[in-house]
Amino acid sequence: QVQLVESGGGSVQAGASLRLSCVASTDGVAIHNMGWYRQAPGKLREVVATILSDGNTNYHGSVTGLFTLTRFNEKNTLSLQMNSLLSVDTSVYYCNALVRPPPRFCWGQGTQVTVSS
Repeated sequence: QVQLVESGGGSVQAGASLRLSCVASTDGVAIHNMGWYRQAPGKLREVVATILSDGNTNYHGSVTGLFTLTRFNEKNTLSLQMNSLLSVDTSVYYCNALVRPPPRFCWGQGTQVTVSS
């Protein structure tokens, strides 16, 4: 069983910062790629940032330069530093991990981020 537990969401004013954390607990499986996704009401879930097992990161164009993804392999932890938040960043943020064996995607329960202008 793999569990992803997110924390760090909250309600902030536009321009503020938040740091999301995701802690993965595993049971004999290896974690490969990890990432953060978000879903706003009435919209499809979209990728925010991902980090591959080789350390390469990719960001959604709207957060490039504002959000920073960091992975701490020894602690199975993934963090997302979000700066200069805007109201459009308001969403539920989900942690995601690709694990093996067998290969499958796992999701956390989500953490709410609300940015008021």
